[in-house]
Amino acid sequence: MAPAHATARLLWADVRLILGLLGVVTCHQTAAIQKVVADVVLDMQASGEPVPVALAEKNYSGEFRVRIPPLVHSNLALLAAEQGVSLNRLASAKLAA
Repeated sequence: MAPAHATARLLWADVRLILGLLGVVTCHQTAAIQKVVADVVLDMQASGEPVPVALAEKNYSGEFRVRIPPLVHSNLALLAAEQGVSLNRLASAKLAA
């Protein structure tokens, strides 16, 4: 018996739907989701709206700015120095965890 609720990450590339699943989704449900996405894309194109680029197809620079309180900045800088790593390396490791 399938769970009442399932969590899925939905991304589209063109009109194909890529499902990364945490739970159970049947073939019937997948086909229904693909149809809804295809219909939305067609509707967006017909009305002249831009269709969003799939996250999986975007290029990322590896850089972004984060504003933090000065005390947090100071504490992270001290922690990085104690660990003998750069603040960037420490922040990257913490963000990836």
